[in-house]
Amino acid sequence: MAYLELKNIIKKYDELIALDNFSFSADKNEFAVLFGSSAAGKTTTLRCIAGLEQVENGEVLFNDNNYTNKPIQGRGMAMVFQTFALYPHLTTEKNLAYPLIKNKIPKDEINKRIAETAEMLRISHALKRKPNTLSGGEQQRLAIGRALIQQPILLLLDEPLANLDAKLRHDTRAELKRLQRDLNMTMVYATPDQLEALTMGDNITIINEGKFVQKGTPDDLYDNPKSVYVGKMIGSPEMNIINAKINSSNKSSIDLPFGSVNINKNKSINQEFAATDLSFGIRPNDINITNEGETFNAKVFLKEPLGDVTILDLTINDTKLKMILPEEEAIKYQTGQDININFNTNNAYLFTSDTGVNILS
Repeated sequence: MAYLELKNIIKKYDELIALDNFSFSADKNEFAVLFGSSAAGKTTTLRCIAGLEQVENGEVLFNDNNYTNKPIQGRGMAMVFQTFALYPHLTTEKNLAYPLIKNKIPKDEINKRIAETAEMLRISHALKRKPNTLSGGEQQRLAIGRALIQQPILLLLDEPLANLDAKLRHDTRAELKRLQRDLNMTMVYATPDQLEALTMGDNITIINEGKFVQKGTPDDLYDNPKSVYVGKMIGSPEMNIINAKINSSNKSSIDLPFGSVNINKNKSINQEFAATDLSFGIRPNDINITNEGETFNAKVFLKEPLGDVTILDLTINDTKLKMILPEEEAIKYQTGQDININFNTNNAYLFTSDTGVNILS
């Protein structure tokens, strides 16, 4: 049994269904990521775990105990919010001390925990300063410190890096992973940011419109998306999706708007969908420039340099595609140039157009 488990949770706000039969789990000492777009249900999920929201149906299970109706104060959890939620009139030291004073922790123990937490989060130099004199990164570390100082058995983080600039987000991501490893703590981290999800999560649960979509390691989700939604959510640039049908005379061939591709012999196409409108998925790094084998003539209409790699935006008739090249290769090609490309069908995907489910195995 998982250390933390949500089973078939339903949560409504009037007529709005925020969580629709949603399930989630995390193992002990895991860095679990809840990944989804804005308004997908991430914050509601964290609030249900913390006891800040009561559920209409389902169970919240933690460490073999039913926490569904357990009071907030008895859960032993802490939560870090998107807004830092610091007391502006209190110093860093007093912000850290506040939850301990509220819980009537002895003064000697409070001072000990403040010193240890400040050193761990590298804010010892700022203990006598107020939040408005701290940098964004220091404010975020203080917010995390105020949660950690309570010695929670579970830490919930709701988009905690959203208000930081790119460099600070990068630095704080690494800091959070270090903390999680050093403390052997279970953390549940909600984010709409793909890079955060992929670089931080031991496992990622994807949520959309309050529903469970797919769970797996970053590699699992990238290599084996079960739907178009996951295929496009994981990977940057996102997966190319092209209208397709199974060829009527060659069942291992896929008809695209600009020609046909043969699926690798190790792939199996579910013939149940032979007459169905489908979507062919191919990642930008699985498109190659070549004059050999099955090729299609494409035109470069935009180059997007990204340092050591460049994205080439291509058109084949009315179909738009993206591919990635190392910068030293990309300099050979110019906007408006015609090139021949093919697809690495070892890594191709085929989805139903109506449900978006992957049917290529």
